[in-house]
Amino acid sequence: MSEPSESSTELKLDEFAAGEGALPDTQDEHKTATDLAPVFDVPVNISAVLGRASLSVAQLLQLGQGSVLELDRKVGEAIDIYVNNRLVARGEVVIVDERLGVTMTEIIKDGDGQA
Repeated sequence: MSEPSESSTELKLDEFAAGEGALPDTQDEHKTATDLAPVFDVPVNISAVLGRASLSVAQLLQLGQGSVLELDRKVGEAIDIYVNNRLVARGEVVIVDERLGVTMTEIIKDGDGQA
């Protein structure tokens, strides 16, 4: 590999005009749901995790129909809601028309969740 020549142009931050190549200033603009229209059709995976358990392979092979698996959560404790494997909320299990559902009780802000 050869060393770059001294005559090569070096770019410095102050050589750009104000606003040139910068991201648009969006702090003063009011956003609406229609601004998100381009991402409405992007698929996401949502998971509601009731709890977790660690088993050896031998213990896993002993499980059968009717086996009870103890989870690391207590009855009534909030469940974790993940979107694309990222913790985004906590909630509780509800029954809707004889089906299980989840109602969100807490939104997790960036850095607040332990994923």
